[in-house]
Amino acid sequence: MPNVQLPPKESNLFKRILKCYEQKQYKNCLKFCKMILSNPKFAEHGETLAMKGLTLNCLGKKEEAYEFVRKGLRNDVKSHVCWHVYGLLQRSDKKYDEAIKCYRNALKLDKDNLQILRDLSLLQIQMRDLEGYRETRYQLLQLRPTQRASWIGYAIAYHLLKDYDMALKLLEEFRQTQQVPPNKVDYEYSELILYQNQVMREADLFQESLEHIETYEKQICDKLLVEEIKGEILLKLGRLKDASEVFKNLIDRNAENWYYYEGLEKALQPSTWEERLQIYEEISKQHPRAISPRRLPLNLIPGEKFRELMDKFLRANFSKGCPPLFTTLKSLYCNTEKVSIIQELVTNYEASLKTCDFFSPYENGEKEPPTTLLWVQYFLAQHFDKLGQYSLALDYINAAIASTPTLIELFYMKAKIYKHMGNLKEAAKWMDEAQSLDTADRFINSKCAKYMLRANMIKEAEEMCSKFTREGTSAMENLNEMQCMWFQTECISAYQRLKRYGDALKKCHEVERHFFEITDDQFDFHTYCMRKMTLRAYVDLLRLEDILRRHAFYFKAARSAIEIYLKLYDNPLTNESKQQEINSENLSTKELKKMLSKQRRAQKKAKLEEERKHAERERQPKSQKKKRDDEEEETSGLKEELIPEKLERVENPLEEAIKFLIPLKNLVADNIDTHLLAFEIYFRKGNK
Repeated sequence: MPNVQLPPKESNLFKRILKCYEQKQYKNCLKFCKMILSNPKFAEHGETLAMKGLTLNCLGKKEEAYEFVRKGLRNDVKSHVCWHVYGLLQRSDKKYDEAIKCYRNALKLDKDNLQILRDLSLLQIQMRDLEGYRETRYQLLQLRPTQRASWIGYAIAYHLLKDYDMALKLLEEFRQTQQVPPNKVDYEYSELILYQNQVMREADLFQESLEHIETYEKQICDKLLVEEIKGEILLKLGRLKDASEVFKNLIDRNAENWYYYEGLEKALQPSTWEERLQIYEEISKQHPRAISPRRLPLNLIPGEKFRELMDKFLRANFSKGCPPLFTTLKSLYCNTEKVSIIQELVTNYEASLKTCDFFSPYENGEKEPPTTLLWVQYFLAQHFDKLGQYSLALDYINAAIASTPTLIELFYMKAKIYKHMGNLKEAAKWMDEAQSLDTADRFINSKCAKYMLRANMIKEAEEMCSKFTREGTSAMENLNEMQCMWFQTECISAYQRLKRYGDALKKCHEVERHFFEITDDQFDFHTYCMRKMTLRAYVDLLRLEDILRRHAFYFKAARSAIEIYLKLYDNPLTNESKQQEINSENLSTKELKKMLSKQRRAQKKAKLEEERKHAERERQPKSQKKKRDDEEEETSGLKEELIPEKLERVENPLEEAIKFLIPLKNLVADNIDTHLLAFEIYFRKGNK
């Protein structure tokens, strides 16, 4: 039953409620709500009850919030405010479909309400309801035709629906309303031009795109991108001579960009490898310090010419000391002929450097420094490791370590060789040795932790990471807060190998939550990007989010979770207390006493650990402690605590497995592992 309209005094109070809510003054908000509701005439005023519920929700009192909002909606079901508030409450709980229904009900009662339309459009783009988004943006454009967000949002809707003609018409009409002086460079106008050009290229309007970029070139901030677009379009249009000039200019700007060389080759269209080599030789003369024009020809040329160029390339890099040399050449290792030439050259260098400090015994002139031999041995260790000849690789790396026992790269490589041999304990030991040489290096610290996890040394890995995590919290907690998923996925595999399924599942769910949060975080950008005109980045973000769960981190966590749930379905874990009772019946008095003593020690250790954490929190500065408490209060209602014991004793493991499987089926359907996991789940469901 609808409420009576508020008189002026209460109406002013209600306006102050709305203002306080917008300014996040929640205590004042509740105070004004109380002033209205304490009046017996308006004790059941629906909109005030709804606003009180919304405020309580912001203070973390979710149950009370729902109670007040539902009561307000029952009292005034024809109020768009009540429906809007109910939608906001559902949105805060990530129930986007329900929130959309609430907003639509609100719009039935007030079809031209701008705030409700904006909130609805945000949810529609978040849920990728593109047709609905287009309709809502059209309504907003009709209501606010002077606002640029109205035009841009409507154009983006057509772009995402691949109606490029309409998107371009809207963008051009909007562009013409922008007053920008001809000689002034404005970033937002520049981004609009580039976005317009991107839509043209996606619509295959290459001639129009080229004319467009040339017309507005002076008003675009990113001059490098302009040249790259020109080169790409000229190639598409078959204007090869013009394209070659563009790519030559780009190479002059950055002679290390492989994409530019690829474009230049397409433009010049050399027919033989000799002609291709000539292109690179000319560029190398113009840019003698550039590596790319000397490295790229090695992919093309065969036989003796390859030997000649490789000899020059290797000597130059060994002389100056180039640790990533092997990484630069690794892509050549798919060709056995080239690999044998590299091996012959480098082994000859090593033998000659040992005897006479020259690359060849027939040379004269200035001798090579002692470090040259070191880098040659380092390269040979990587070379033989790549070929699977681990004993030879170890010989070379040990020789290098003997000459220079303080170089981190050598110990890192030795650990890597042991890892490839399958000796993970030894690999972790040598990686620990490497990180001890520079404890301030976060990269080597992370690598060491990773190797320890591979060797199932979880506690040691956590201690290693704690050197770079926040004080006052455990490394595991802090790494979870930072969404450090490489660590979590390695933990999953380690726990799985140790058959600690509860701990493994906890990490799987943490990774799944990270991906949910990443998806949810895009919500903030729907309005921000239109306001700041970062439109190309915004469209790229939306497209990335659509395929986000194809990422290797999610795939690895989901696959492990599914495998564990299948094992738990086949072999459910018994209740721990019952299991202990069964075991105690079969034990002697001495063994039983020993088991009980062990349990007491474990409980005591857990209690001491909890006390230690509590003491650390108490020692934190007040500001840091308050911030942490606020964060916990904000997330307490949203996140259910993950308890390993509960996770490994779920009632229906198959249903839990399916939750992880669904994103894989939707996004990685062509992966054979996904098909096998799906088959195993549904096969068991069929049996059941």
